[in-house]
Amino acid sequence: MDTRAADLADNLTGWRQPRRSAPLSEVYRTVAVPRLGGNLRKFAAFFGPGYLVSVGYMDPGNWATSIAGGSKFGYTLLVVALVSNIMAIVLQSLCARLAIASGRDLAQACRDAFPKPVAVPLWLLAELAIVATDLAEVIGTAIGLNLLFGIPLEIGVLITALDVFLILYLQRIGFRYLEAFVIALLGVIAVCFAVQIALADPDWAGVIRGFAPTTQIVTNPEMLYLALGILGATVMPHNLYLHSAIVQTRSYGHSLPEKREALKFATIDSTVALMFALLINASILILAAAAFHTTGRSEVAELGEAHSLLSPLLGAAIAPTLFGIALLCCGLNSTVTATLAGQAVMEGFLNIRLPAWLRRLVTRMVAIVPAAVVTIWYGESGTARLLILSQVILSLQLSFAVIPLVMFTASKAKMGALVAPAWLVGFAGLIAAVIVSLNVKLLLDFVIG
Repeated sequence: MDTRAADLADNLTGWRQPRRSAPLSEVYRTVAVPRLGGNLRKFAAFFGPGYLVSVGYMDPGNWATSIAGGSKFGYTLLVVALVSNIMAIVLQSLCARLAIASGRDLAQACRDAFPKPVAVPLWLLAELAIVATDLAEVIGTAIGLNLLFGIPLEIGVLITALDVFLILYLQRIGFRYLEAFVIALLGVIAVCFAVQIALADPDWAGVIRGFAPTTQIVTNPEMLYLALGILGATVMPHNLYLHSAIVQTRSYGHSLPEKREALKFATIDSTVALMFALLINASILILAAAAFHTTGRSEVAELGEAHSLLSPLLGAAIAPTLFGIALLCCGLNSTVTATLAGQAVMEGFLNIRLPAWLRRLVTRMVAIVPAAVVTIWYGESGTARLLILSQVILSLQLSFAVIPLVMFTASKAKMGALVAPAWLVGFAGLIAAVIVSLNVKLLLDFVIG
């Protein structure tokens, strides 16, 4: 069966309308998967998308919530990072399953499964999530530029628009080059945090206790607010749309055995990458707890303040420099993946094909305008509050991406032989229920408070 016939076959089962175009069509199935050879060689072809997804789990917004949580509550919220990561692994595996089984990304699936009165609000909510995501990346990158090079925040916000051209260049020479760029920056981030953690010398017994559940997180409204911020910064809506699109950059074939093999390797890739993301997220919180909470500085929430305090508290001049480098790398990486997700959301929901440079520039401008206004009007303290708020907004939007994802992957009519097993559907349903319940609790606390 040729590619066109196979795609047509995917379009005719269980959906209200057929898939009209390929996800991220300029890079769709451009990475070859060897048909012969061992598992290691085949897995190498799938190595990459998981790391692009993992970037969203350690973005500058996550830094803000983790630093605030670590400085105020010590190691207590480490369990939230762990639980969030487990949720992420399950949900991202469902994204890969949806993409490989149906040939659609999550945005296309929503468009093809729901009537317009449902699909259009879902699109608007997805766009709001993209804006909140991009806002965090823009502010984080600008703060990184300010910390390292002294560039004013207002100018740094504008400079972040230039990454559009970097993305275009890397994608033009090959999607693998874009993945290599992201993975290289992740390596730099890991080295920076390894050195900082060694300098901070945390209480490892306290770290281990921090991974144990406690009811205090739910009963303390302030702790719940930060916990939801960490959840929103970890399990991010745009990652669900992104992963289901970039998995399909692999040319994995159309037969059922080939799809099963692709699903296996894609799931391994995302799981390993997300465990790496947990390591970075935990490092941020541990660093904040060891450097700030234990020294009585429990109100540190601003990235600039954290940067300036690291040198005197850790006794090493290199610590704040490493912090700034890691933050800038996170910001650059996150802007790459957020703009790709924005492209997938707009194209998937609306079937609009804008030029790549225009789509990315529009996405970036929507985030740059509010970021510039806040930095000019309120300064650095305003950006810190905006970062944490953006992550809570993401958490509130999460239900509207997770529930359709679970519905689609549980449907045999839509997924065929690759429908999610009952235990996985049950686990994913529990995750969706937890997310909805926590968001309702947050809203009630806000209204009552």
